[in-house]
Amino acid sequence: MREFAELGEGPTWDAAADRLIWVDILSSRIHTYAPGSGRRTVMTAPQHVGAAKPRAGGGLVVNLRDGIGLYGPDGAFGWLHRDPVPGRRGNDAAVAPDGSLWAGTMRYDEAAGGGTLARFAADGTVAPQLTVAVSNGTGWSPDGSRMYYVDSPTRRVDVFDADGERISGRREFASVEAGAGFPDGLTVDAEGCVWVALWDGAQIRRYTPDGVLDRTIPLPVRRPTACAFGGRDLRDLYITTARVGLDSPHPLSGSLLVLPDAGQGVPQPAFAG
Repeated sequence: MREFAELGEGPTWDAAADRLIWVDILSSRIHTYAPGSGRRTVMTAPQHVGAAKPRAGGGLVVNLRDGIGLYGPDGAFGWLHRDPVPGRRGNDAAVAPDGSLWAGTMRYDEAAGGGTLARFAADGTVAPQLTVAVSNGTGWSPDGSRMYYVDSPTRRVDVFDADGERISGRREFASVEAGAGFPDGLTVDAEGCVWVALWDGAQIRRYTPDGVLDRTIPLPVRRPTACAFGGRDLRDLYITTARVGLDSPHPLSGSLLVLPDAGQGVPQPAFAG
């Protein structure tokens, strides 16, 4: 029987293993898929898991309900940073060009000011960055000088000037009109264009580096959550989706979708810790 994710999220291409990693947040599951061989794996995390990213030395770093966890190459688990807050969980996360993890949180009730974005160094040192509602897509321009970020209820993609450990100059990059859904996860391609999944919008949008909408990809599912380029040449766009909260979900809701030869991605760094 085909298995669907309740809340699929966070597709990430693991170049070292030639596989895609993504999570089902509410089922506490971490999935992998190797398109070359067709091999799939599923691992159950100890808590709701918002994101899973490869580590430079093997294994995974995971953004869990109560903090940041580490899986070693042998599958052994330990905490890098534990900070439980009742009613809050980890959500989307991304690895910066310097190998640090930028991990977001949100309250289960999505209350304003209940979420955060923080930078985690390889040694677990944490540097809080933002207080938000629903921390979501995060990504960097190909030269690392810009960071793009989504706090979903704002209906905006914002951009910051990025300088290693610091971000500054927050400003609107693009906005999503009412009725078109909410920006969720994002990825940046080799041309510096930003691809954004629209929750409740049934589409992926691509914006030029100037913030101009230049491509819209309609999808059969109402709730795409995030997108990432994968495959050995980074030309296939993988899209995670959700079926949670839908009374009559499309048969593909909760599936991992792929658009072959959609564009050109850039290699993503592994977490340095």
